[in-house]
Amino acid sequence: MDSPIVTIVVPCYNEESVLQETISQLCGLMRGLVDENVVSGQSKILFVDDGSKDQTWKIIYKETINNEYVRGLKLSRNAGHQNALLAGLFTAKEASDCVISIDADLQDDIQVIPEFIRKFNEGCEIVYGVRQKRDLDSFFKRTSASGFYKLMNKMGVNLVYNHADFRLMSKRAIMELERFDETNLFLRGIVPLIGFKTDSVYYDRKERLAGETKYPFKKMVAFALDGITSFSVTPIRLVLWLGCLSFFISLLFGSYFLWLKFYGQTETGWTSLITSIWLIGGLQLIAVGLIGEYIGKIYNESKRRPKYIVDLDLFNPLDLKKREQLDNERNSIEKLSKTN
Repeated sequence: MDSPIVTIVVPCYNEESVLQETISQLCGLMRGLVDENVVSGQSKILFVDDGSKDQTWKIIYKETINNEYVRGLKLSRNAGHQNALLAGLFTAKEASDCVISIDADLQDDIQVIPEFIRKFNEGCEIVYGVRQKRDLDSFFKRTSASGFYKLMNKMGVNLVYNHADFRLMSKRAIMELERFDETNLFLRGIVPLIGFKTDSVYYDRKERLAGETKYPFKKMVAFALDGITSFSVTPIRLVLWLGCLSFFISLLFGSYFLWLKFYGQTETGWTSLITSIWLIGGLQLIAVGLIGEYIGKIYNESKRRPKYIVDLDLFNPLDLKKREQLDNERNSIEKLSKTN
């Protein structure tokens, strides 16, 4: 059996502090895999610059010129981690038998990548990298992450527990993923929907090499909300049941107050009145906001805007030649316009 052509996709956003070490470690791993004939010599590492504002792209561009294993893909603007990951997967799929995605901070253990490839050779189309434990996370992050996975499972969303975006996907699996023509793609929920033969590889997560996390609390909450609203209408149904419950409780209290009125036992109650108004008003605002979240997703889907725009592709030589031709033509036109 021939060794598979493997591409490792690494989304990058402002990663200059960690990128050189990441490139060094991944290239060292790739050379070892090629020397041992585990992967083909045509295998590459594709770094996707997601509109970074620091020196990230310059580092990638330089390594693309000097390093046989490194290739670069530059997006025109910041499209978000998930879209940058999609850009890398879709760009690499034609020239690869399988693609492995991993974050640039290398907190995920690259030493289990040979196990990914072994399972791929055994017929697995998708292999998940799953954390064995969360010892490095704070108590809040451990608790919130565990709660998120449990909540999603109760809503009927099939997520792989403690799995992020460290996974292997075959070319066939990526082609099926490309058929999910959604603007709001929640990959951790979409990939299990593909089906095919899957397996998991367990590992211990490491400390970040340098720099700061690109997922602070605000982004974590937005990411969780996006995942919930992309896959389940349960929150809207909960609001409906809450509204029905509130209605019946109001009927009970209304009957009770009428009974008090008929028997002359009513008293002016400013506190209870204000409390009830604020409670109902708050529930209404929550309901309107939740419905608005779903309507906003419908609005974004209806526009059918592209998930990302590629500025420069250094992975596919044909695309690079086309760009060089366009640049040459543009320069020729500018020279002609100046002479005239």
